[in-house]
Amino acid sequence: MAAPDVSHVQARFFTKQSQYSVADSPFSVPATVRVHDLSSLINKLLNAEKAKDEARNISFDFLIQGEFLRLPLGKHMEEKNISTETVVEIEYLEKQPAPKPVGSILHDDWVSSIQGCKDLVISGSYDKSVRVWNLNGENLVTMTQHTEPVKAVAWINRDEAVSHMVSGSHDQTLLIWEWNSELNKVTCLYSCRGHARSVDCVAVDSSCTRFCSGSFDKMLKIWSASTDDTSEDTEDTDVKSRKRKRTDEWKPITRTPLMTLEGHKEAISSVLWSDVNEVCTASWDHTIKLWDVQEGVHKKTLTGTKAILSISYSTMSQLIASGSVDRHVRLWDPRVEDGAVVKCSLSNHQGWVTSVAWSPVNQHQLISGSYDKTIKLWDTRSPKAPLYNMSGLEDRVLAVDWSIPEVLLCAGVDNCVHAFKASNAEPLQEMEQESLEG
Repeated sequence: MAAPDVSHVQARFFTKQSQYSVADSPFSVPATVRVHDLSSLINKLLNAEKAKDEARNISFDFLIQGEFLRLPLGKHMEEKNISTETVVEIEYLEKQPAPKPVGSILHDDWVSSIQGCKDLVISGSYDKSVRVWNLNGENLVTMTQHTEPVKAVAWINRDEAVSHMVSGSHDQTLLIWEWNSELNKVTCLYSCRGHARSVDCVAVDSSCTRFCSGSFDKMLKIWSASTDDTSEDTEDTDVKSRKRKRTDEWKPITRTPLMTLEGHKEAISSVLWSDVNEVCTASWDHTIKLWDVQEGVHKKTLTGTKAILSISYSTMSQLIASGSVDRHVRLWDPRVEDGAVVKCSLSNHQGWVTSVAWSPVNQHQLISGSYDKTIKLWDTRSPKAPLYNMSGLEDRVLAVDWSIPEVLLCAGVDNCVHAFKASNAEPLQEMEQESLEG
């Protein structure tokens, strides 16, 4: 019997973007076609009945069984053991444009931590300061109570009039700040004390009532984020009268942790809240640990092979992304009891992966920053290579953030915060392309 002709493949195309729908009848296409060939075919079908001046040329990407096509069609099917004797279903969608750089914010020293919220960015620097910026690159307020480099920052809440933030430092403290943007006045409300070494990471829970911190002392601590001076974990007794006398001489009230959890053998590098009462920590001891902070117990350990520098959790995919000193980004499924906990390994960086962040609106996408002076935009449906490399940075990347859907942020040893406009987002008022002095 003659061998089947695999020089052509029967393909049926479909899309979830209804404006680009074409007939769902199968097409015979050469097995050698690549993405740009298929994109030309879809455009030809879409423009078939349009006047010449109405025709559009749109770049499309193609998914087969949930993975982007990056090889010739026949080769991809061969690698994935997809039969060439059946009609292959190919989903197409508009290709995502590259993120566009929109400016940089210049600091006085290395920028170690950043977090966006609505239209503002908070940053922590080795110059010992915490700063708030708008997306035009204007430094709105500078907070300078720390005595050593700031390693971690996070928003507690962001309101039009009064906002609250927390910062952690090499000076072993976490400070809770109150910023009245209408009066442009900032007050350091609390000094959270209990760590014995540098505070390297902090995360606020979804209710904005607690935060957790990880330190070089290997300890995880849980704190109240309340800004009510009568909170039970303050050491001061006459706090009510002090609240009435907030002046320039106001000194922050000392706050102690609600809970301390130990179990890591080396420094904790990254923390996050994966559920209402579940905290996740990453460590230089090669592990990721999950903790029940209601019961105060360790729940589970995910074990890697090298020091883990950063973790990020997606509420949509329920996966944990990690960045490691072995240059890999790994995706972990903490729900797995038996079998492979690591679902995917993304390998393209040439240096330590210092920071990772999931998209807040797309379950497939995340960014990573590295000592190789690049940040990369990944799509989990394209595991072999990033969608885009954002290079041209002058030095090592220490932090990335994707809290604002339309803005990708990175910061590092070049003393800058860099902003990129995420594609398929609302127009972002662009900062000047030059570095903006803070």
